[in-house]
Amino acid sequence: MKDLRIVFMGTPDFAVATLKALLDAKYNVVGVITAPDKPAGRGRKLHQSAVKKFALENNLNVLQPTNLKRTSFVEELKALNANLQIVVAFRMLPKVVWQMPKYGTFNLHASLLPNYRGAAPINWAIINGETKTGVTTFFIDEKIDTGAMIFQEELAIDPKENAGSLHDKLMNIGSGLVVKTVQHIEKDDVTTTTQVNSENIKTAYKIHRDTCKIDWTDTIDNIYNKIRGLSPYPASWTTLYNGDKTYTIKIYEVEKVEESHSSAVGSVVSSKKEVKIAVKEGYIIVRVLQLPGKRSMEISSLLNGFTFEKEATVS
Repeated sequence: MKDLRIVFMGTPDFAVATLKALLDAKYNVVGVITAPDKPAGRGRKLHQSAVKKFALENNLNVLQPTNLKRTSFVEELKALNANLQIVVAFRMLPKVVWQMPKYGTFNLHASLLPNYRGAAPINWAIINGETKTGVTTFFIDEKIDTGAMIFQEELAIDPKENAGSLHDKLMNIGSGLVVKTVQHIEKDDVTTTTQVNSENIKTAYKIHRDTCKIDWTDTIDNIYNKIRGLSPYPASWTTLYNGDKTYTIKIYEVEKVEESHSSAVGSVVSSKKEVKIAVKEGYIIVRVLQLPGKRSMEISSLLNGFTFEKEATVS
């Protein structure tokens, strides 16, 4: 059995579950690398990453480099004398960093590689209407998410799943897969599989504001998948034209109803209890939305103080 000295690299909540699992399994985590504190909120107070908060609570050594290539950081990292590095939801590493430990640097990625390499695999799997996804551990190389795969675990995507619920499921099975990977490295029992590239590989591009705009002329399934694939964050949006007022609204939760109708695409049909938007194959029923400057609300609550005009439309 190898005597492992682990450096863990990660930033958001998704990574905290894995760090906790490593500590629960009694592994020796000699250092934690996470993002620098950032100003956030109205007061612009410095905000610590979820990983930093957890690491400090557990008396772990934390480093927050702004530049991963800087000589001072590289020397600090070497001084930790780690022989394995684990990366979960961090940033791209320079070669001088990922090549450093004797037993390599491996990453946990929230997709079934080689599909959905990139920044937003959870969102894109739902947006694209996938019925399954999963997590993969792989050794890092020069490119993004292309290294030799170690283990994968598959997960079915529920037809009503949103990005938030899928995130939590993958976070939990991913933490277990990392521990399994470490156990095999510890026993010198690792077999890797080279990723095979093809023209059909789907990519998890970084999501921008324009990505989140709803196209109401699209198919009902594509609209439905996009809204749940972007919920709760960063959230899909559309422009509401309501009488003489225009709003940019975010939509978080919907249902779809396929039926023939004569309503114009994008028209808003409302009653005392329901709001639905006409699309080509039926209606998108809006359950939760957010008006500018307000918190997200269920439609039943929103309708107590907001009126959708008869000629209201979205685009």
